[in-house]
Amino acid sequence: MLLAISIGSVASELVVIAAILLVLFVVLKLGKLLLGLILNSVLGLIAIYLVNVIFGLGIVYNLLTLIVVAIFGLPAVAVIIVLKLIGISIPAL
Repeated sequence: MLLAISIGSVASELVVIAAILLVLFVVLKLGKLLLGLILNSVLGLIAIYLVNVIFGLGIVYNLLTLIVVAIFGLPAVAVIIVLKLIGISIPAL
C-alpha cells in the first residue's frame, strides 16, 4: 500500500504546476514588454537629445513625447522631428 496514489491528488498537483507555469509565462512576457518600452524610451530620448544638440530644433521632453517614443520607438522620433520642422509642436500634458 506504499505505492497507492490518489488520482485526485495527482490531478490537483498538475493543476498547481500548470498555474505556476502560466504565471511564469505571463511575468516573462510582461517583463519582455517592459524591457522593450524602456529600451525604446532611452534610444528615442537619446535621439531627440542628439537632434536638439546638433540641429537646435528645440524639441521638448514631456510625458506625451516619452509615451509616443516609448511605444513606437525611433520611427516616432522621425515623425516628431518632421512635425517640428513643419511648425507643429507636441503639447505638454
